[in-house]
Amino acid sequence: MVPVTAERGDLVEEGRPLFVQIAEEIEASVLDGSLAEGERAPSTNELAAFHRINPATAAKGINLLVDREILIKRRGLGMFVAEGAAERLRTERKLSFADHYLTPMLAEAQNIGLSVDTVIDLLRERAQQTPNHEVRGESR
Repeated sequence: MVPVTAERGDLVEEGRPLFVQIAEEIEASVLDGSLAEGERAPSTNELAAFHRINPATAAKGINLLVDREILIKRRGLGMFVAEGAAERLRTERKLSFADHYLTPMLAEAQNIGLSVDTVIDLLRERAQQTPNHEVRGESR
């Protein structure tokens, strides 16, 4: 059992450590539901064989997720998706999104004299122009 990917070895993204890409692939599977809470995660050897990488590299990626309590070890059985893992990931991603995208966007808006209301209006307009995107939340 390995995460669904387009083809073998497609993790290689220049400038990004493979073990981080392994962790992110598993995270994506948890978030999209293809790897459910309580389900066994791919083993180090399965990931290594599938992606043609060193098992130590795969283990490093898995250990990142164990350290963050996304995966849990069950002695003799393997790694499993922890209860609440999807919600923890969503919370982490929301915070990361705010730090990496919203904070710089608001700083630039201030630099060019846009109000927060104008930024929100621009965001809503852009979202409506984006195919398959539903604007959620309260209407203004």
